[in-house]
Amino acid sequence: MNRILKEVKNIIDENMALYLPHVNASDLEDNGAVFYMNGKNGTEFDWYVNDHISNFMTFYDDEDNMGAAKLILYNDGGIELYLYDEKGKKLAQTVHTHIEVEETELLQLAVILRTEADDCLIWDASIERINSDIEISAENMNAFIDRKEYHAAMKNRMIILNLKACVSKKVTEEGWKVGYMERGKPHDKADSGWVFFAGDEDEAYLSDYKNLELVDVGYVWQQFDHDIFQYIDMPVGSKLIRISSKEFEIDHNDKGIYMERRV
Repeated sequence: MNRILKEVKNIIDENMALYLPHVNASDLEDNGAVFYMNGKNGTEFDWYVNDHISNFMTFYDDEDNMGAAKLILYNDGGIELYLYDEKGKKLAQTVHTHIEVEETELLQLAVILRTEADDCLIWDASIERINSDIEISAENMNAFIDRKEYHAAMKNRMIILNLKACVSKKVTEEGWKVGYMERGKPHDKADSGWVFFAGDEDEAYLSDYKNLELVDVGYVWQQFDHDIFQYIDMPVGSKLIRISSKEFEIDHNDKGIYMERRV
C-alpha cells in the first residue's frame, strides 16, 4: 500500500483508540477498514476544486451504517479528522494534524487514485482494494496536470458561492425565480458584488432595505434558483435577464424579463 495511505489509516486508528476507546473493530464495517470516498466528485475534481484528495471514511457496522471517522487530506499535507460517537450520531472529537510529505508526492498519490480507483470504476471502496503501491507514469502525471485548467472555472465558482449577495425578498419569500442579476464592484472580501432580483421590483421597493436580504450566493443557488450557477463567475459590470425557464442573457435593454415562479 502507498505509504501516505498507510499513514492515513494509522492516524484514524490511533485517534479512534484515543478518543473512542469503547468502539471495537467488530463494531465497524469490515473491522475498521478505511474507505476512499471518491464516488461523489472523483479524485481529480476534489484535488483541483476542493484542494484535497477525496475523503477517507470508517463506518459503523449496523443498519444505519453512519460514519465513525472522516479524514480530509489537503494537498499541502494538512489533515482534518472528525470522530463520531453514538453510532455516528454525535461528533466526539475534531483533530487537526498533518503528514510530512512533499506536495509532489501527494500529487502522485492523487494521480494513482485517479488511475487505479476512478478509472477502474472502484468507487467508495476500502483502500485495500486499490492498487496504490505503484509508480505513476509520466504520461498519466502530465495528463492529470493538464486538466487543471479544465477545473479552474469550477473552482472560481465554488469560491463565489461562499460570498455574499443582495437578494430581493420577492425571490427569498414570494417564490419568484431570479429574473435579473447584476454584478457590481464588491464592497469587501466577503462580497460577491451580485444582486439577484425577481425582475419587476421598482425603485421604491428596492430603496427599502426591509425588502432585501444579504445571503451567500450558494444559498441563492441551492434554495431558490439553480439556473444562476453557470453565470456567477461573470465579471463585474455584468447585467443579465432571464429569457426563458432555464436561460439568461446579457441585458441590452431591448427585451422584457421572463418571470417565473418556482415550482
